[in-house]
Amino acid sequence: MTRSLRYVAFDQLHRDYGVLADARPAEDVIVMVESSAMLRGRDWHPERLFFYRSSARHFAQSLVASGFRVEFLKAASSRAGLLEVKARYPGVTLVVAEQSSFRQRARLADLADETLPNDFFLTPSEVFQSWANSHATHVMEHFYRQQRVRLGVLMEGGSPLGGAWNFDHDNRLPPPKNYQWPEPLQFALDEIDEAVAEEVAYRPSGAWSTTRAGALAQLENFLTQHFAAFGPYEDAMASTSWSMHHSLLSPYLNNGLLHPREVLDAVLERFSRGDIPIASAEGFVRQLIGWREYVHGMYWFQGPQYQEGNGLAATTPLLPLFDDATATSMNCVGSIIRDIDARAWTHHIPRLMVLSNLALLAGVDPQAFLAWMRRRFIDAAEWVMVPNVIGMGLHADGGAMMTKPYAAGGAYIHRMGSYCKDCPYNPKLRIGESACPFTTLYWDFLDRHRATFATNHRMAQQVHGLGRLADLPQVRQRAQVVLRGLAEGRI
Repeated sequence: MTRSLRYVAFDQLHRDYGVLADARPAEDVIVMVESSAMLRGRDWHPERLFFYRSSARHFAQSLVASGFRVEFLKAASSRAGLLEVKARYPGVTLVVAEQSSFRQRARLADLADETLPNDFFLTPSEVFQSWANSHATHVMEHFYRQQRVRLGVLMEGGSPLGGAWNFDHDNRLPPPKNYQWPEPLQFALDEIDEAVAEEVAYRPSGAWSTTRAGALAQLENFLTQHFAAFGPYEDAMASTSWSMHHSLLSPYLNNGLLHPREVLDAVLERFSRGDIPIASAEGFVRQLIGWREYVHGMYWFQGPQYQEGNGLAATTPLLPLFDDATATSMNCVGSIIRDIDARAWTHHIPRLMVLSNLALLAGVDPQAFLAWMRRRFIDAAEWVMVPNVIGMGLHADGGAMMTKPYAAGGAYIHRMGSYCKDCPYNPKLRIGESACPFTTLYWDFLDRHRATFATNHRMAQQVHGLGRLADLPQVRQRAQVVLRGLAEGRI
């Protein structure tokens, strides 16, 4: 007898959570749907296509090896696949875990006979909703501190371990000169990988595993090779290393091969040995239990209309350089785009302070940039990208998430990166042909939005600085040249 059908989405690939937590091999049928709508509905980065498809097939294989019956269907959509399998098992209960996007949750709502909470996060939805409803402003730092207390992480009684809630002042070092970054893991392709690679007509980079064992190996590699030095350089951008000391765990956390609880437990156990600096431990914990959980919670709290925000009335079409690294002479942007081309990934500072910063300063349409980010990154779940782009990156939500826009000129990129020495543009100049486009556009951005930010206490100093620019008319003129050049792919 079949007790139930258990639908496993491609971002819920974990044996111990979701619909599989209490599944029984002898009684339950596991359903997985390879949806052509998901895989071919956009111009996805082929690395992303390969990763999700091959990870799901490996996971299905592991379930079969554990004794489960698995219905692995190829269908036009997940809904179409579920309708097909329900027709083959009339009267059998379909169990679904809450889906990770508004659209997918709505599409499957009427098909599920039983819907389980999404337990692939550390914060139940009702906990986040309670926090958000009880605060007039939704600052991540406040949420993070509550998380530390609620989860009992890096605490001594009611106080933070080490006497501070964060150690940001220790974690803002630029990339050191002549530093030997450890080589990231490379993963060989197996038979399933080879078959998927042939189907998508793409040779994957080898940077990402598609198995649970590989994800665990990546976690162990972070703990042994990178964790100690993670904190000081987490905000740095090194042109000599695409991975630096970053964990490279986000794709596995976002498709379910790793659960944040097991990552948190492993990190705390490694820290307990006494040789990991508190700044590195806190910096990573902040990303895991703070930012990741906060972004997920804000996606659901803000509602489906949130992604349509355009608080700064930005209308510039997507710049050619985002899809063509040769369409710019800016070394930072070109290098980062080439990294994304190669592996569908770059770490959070290039995403925020180079790519999103450029889109913000150039007034790129938020929805166009959001669509690009979702297409190009291997870890680009909708719940991740909507708040990160609309709220943090482009300040398109009018300040619902961030109290100020993350706008910066070339000085920041010069200070925190190693791109400027090989670039034709000078980050110290705001006018002239050799002026850094970031520097020019930063001051022009403040000028364009002076009225908007005049009453923002965190922007007062920057806005006030406009009054000291004797060359502001020339900055405006140079900005128009830069914007035209960006649109034509020649800056």
